[in-house]
Amino acid sequence: MALDHQAVSQITDAYTAAWNTGSPDAVAAFYAEDGEIVINRGSPWKGRAGVAQMAAGFFEDVPDLTLVCDGIRVAGDHVAYLWSFTGTHAATGKPLRVSGWEEWDLDGDRKVVASRGWFDADDYARQTTSR
Repeated sequence: MALDHQAVSQITDAYTAAWNTGSPDAVAAFYAEDGEIVINRGSPWKGRAGVAQMAAGFFEDVPDLTLVCDGIRVAGDHVAYLWSFTGTHAATGKPLRVSGWEEWDLDGDRKVVASRGWFDADDYARQTTSR
């Protein structure tokens, strides 16, 4: 299945909007029932319930999280979704600005089957610790 840039743009716009609702279930709805996400080579969150759990963790850490799409790349059924988010870290009150990307494999229903997410965890930790 080859995706065109316009179709992927619609998906990524809606995915970005889902993150900005603050609803873990809205984020998870973009994944196939058996889809999964792995962030920075960590343990996978599997299924929509696992993806919702991952998103809930981000919303707990950054309750005012605002996500923007910085760009997309498309190759066949593979998508690179480049993003940045801003917000305030709940535990420290520190402002955050974090950039990263997700690499998606999409199924025939244009749902994420596999996502590999990346961001600079050291930079995130630096931004959230007391100075």
